Amino acid sequence: MASTNPLLDDIAGLMTGALGAARAAGEEAKTAAQARVRALIADMDLAGRDEVEALKAIATAALDRVDALEARIEALEAGKSTES
Repeated sequence: MASTNPLLDDIAGLMTGALGAARAAGEEAKTAAQARVRALIADMDLAGRDEVEALKAIATAALDRVDALEARIEALEAGKSTES
């Protein structure tokens, strides 16, 4: 029959507790780092994906309008040159 050593049981309990504390500290450090990165990004005043997509749609519409107006100007100028 094997007997247990109380000293080894105590050391094993301490190691288990230390590992749990280390894991908790690691999670806390990870959470703090993520919060800091989010704060840095917020301070940079970066545009979000939805804002970029909205601006892209506006720019595309503006370019289409410019193309249409350029075509209209060319047509008017062509008509004007035939009248002269």
